[in-house]
Amino acid sequence: MRKFLAVLGLGVVLATTGGCKTLRGAYSCHKPQAYQTAKSVPPLKIPEGLDAPDTANALKMPVLNEPAPPPRGPKDPCLDQPPPFKVPKPVTPTPQA
Repeated sequence: MRKFLAVLGLGVVLATTGGCKTLRGAYSCHKPQAYQTAKSVPPLKIPEGLDAPDTANALKMPVLNEPAPPPRGPKDPCLDQPPPFKVPKPVTPTPQA
């Protein structure tokens, strides 16, 4: 009987968590993301008497001089989802006799 209740409980847990994709709306990609508010910071100031870190391999961020992309609509898919891969076939006219 204990094994039956354990399997039944596991089934209930799996059934209820299987619908978690519907909760995705709470974390929609259309809402402002935390990384979008990131700011540049000034370079590190090294106190006297200490060695500066090696910045030879530091990541250099170029200045972005391009306009922002148009905002995505609420019905548009998130960018982490691939676009549909359905290529329409070209319509060829039927030959006339």
